[in-house]
Amino acid sequence: MTVSPRATAPIASSTWHWPGSRRPELLRERTTQRTDSTHVLAAVRDLTRLELITEAVRAALEEIAGTAPHLLDALVDEEWGRRYGRPVRLGKNPTRPKTRILATGNDALRLLEHLYQHGAARTSGPRVQSLHQIMVQNYHHDAAGRLLWRTDEDDEPGPPPSSRAIVSLHDTSARYTRHGHIISWKGFSAHPTETCSPDAPNVITDVATTTHDSQVLPGIHTRLRRRGLLSAEHLVDSGYTSLVHLDQAARQHKVTLTGPLPGNPTRQNRRGEGFPRDDFHIDYDRQQVTWPQGQVSRGWHVPYPTSSPTAAPLIVARLANGRCRPCPVRAQCTTTADSARTVGFPSRELRDLQLRVRTEQQTPEWKARYAVRSGVEGTVNEFAHEHGMRRWRYRGQAKAHLQHVFTAIAVNIERLSGRPATENPSPPRPPTAFQTFLDQQGIPRSKSWRALGT
Repeated sequence: MTVSPRATAPIASSTWHWPGSRRPELLRERTTQRTDSTHVLAAVRDLTRLELITEAVRAALEEIAGTAPHLLDALVDEEWGRRYGRPVRLGKNPTRPKTRILATGNDALRLLEHLYQHGAARTSGPRVQSLHQIMVQNYHHDAAGRLLWRTDEDDEPGPPPSSRAIVSLHDTSARYTRHGHIISWKGFSAHPTETCSPDAPNVITDVATTTHDSQVLPGIHTRLRRRGLLSAEHLVDSGYTSLVHLDQAARQHKVTLTGPLPGNPTRQNRRGEGFPRDDFHIDYDRQQVTWPQGQVSRGWHVPYPTSSPTAAPLIVARLANGRCRPCPVRAQCTTTADSARTVGFPSRELRDLQLRVRTEQQTPEWKARYAVRSGVEGTVNEFAHEHGMRRWRYRGQAKAHLQHVFTAIAVNIERLSGRPATENPSPPRPPTAFQTFLDQQGIPRSKSWRALGT
């Protein structure tokens, strides 16, 4: 059997029977499934940005020396040999960091320009291509043409977001990821999905390997639908839930996504003071919003797209400055001195869905149903501690994902091999055509090879 590196699940059929037996189905469509994630560390060193660019120059020189060493004759001197003649070990607090940053950046720029002048830039290998990308992500030129280090304090664009920033030259697919305010790592996230029906064993149906979690859920549903394994209810934690995902799962896949819906992140909701969005009356038919003090909005703007793919587009309503500034409770509504309070809210369908889900989350029935999700944490622990999924064995997202798929297959085999035998014994094997002939002729035949004494 050949397994593609793009394989995404250990199970590929809608029903699974034990071959040659009458055991009940182990997988059925439209049951209940649950998903959780865990961090996976890349098989690379944890480098600072200065170490990254220095190691990128060294690796590019190694690549050129192995393919076209004549290109380095007029470029490399004793100073370059001292800087890049061995693997980089600078630590987090190197001496003269600013001098090293500019010197390494100018060396990298000289190397890339030298390759371009000799026509070797386009035919260079992956290390040189990665060096070019790392240079763009970490340096920029000012108006005078000077090479500068990218920082968040400059007026120029700072470093790229973590979803695109290269963290290791030796595995350019790894990314820096943070989970809350406690856990941060360089690598990927693994997302196992399993069944959790009370009358059947828990079987892994999908495993995803991603750099960020925002778009993993639609991919899981799409793959399960293609295999005929979509669940009726999908239990997830707050890292997967959003209005967009709730609506998309229900409309496209008829799946009820069950998980805590994040609250309103506005200042009023966080501090529990002032007037949050729920205090405003929204009239979708008249396209107007009534403020808590009775003022009516002046503008109703079409939904604005958001920067996050998981955030719903918002309709924005604004109160006229002439009505907002004289209000005696303006300080409880907004802290902006020059403009009036604006209110952003989703469309009518998404707003109704939001209110309904937040109301259901407070009921005992919803809490009892959602409590089943916690069992998937045991599966994550089984993956990480019994099968070593916490660390990559290989470099590259495709190979790491293939490792996760095989791990999920191993977990399924372990679980299913320990199942007790069914109470109903298997029926005897029907006689063959020759055995039937012997029976019809009244000729005795052995029921077992052991009866022959051989």
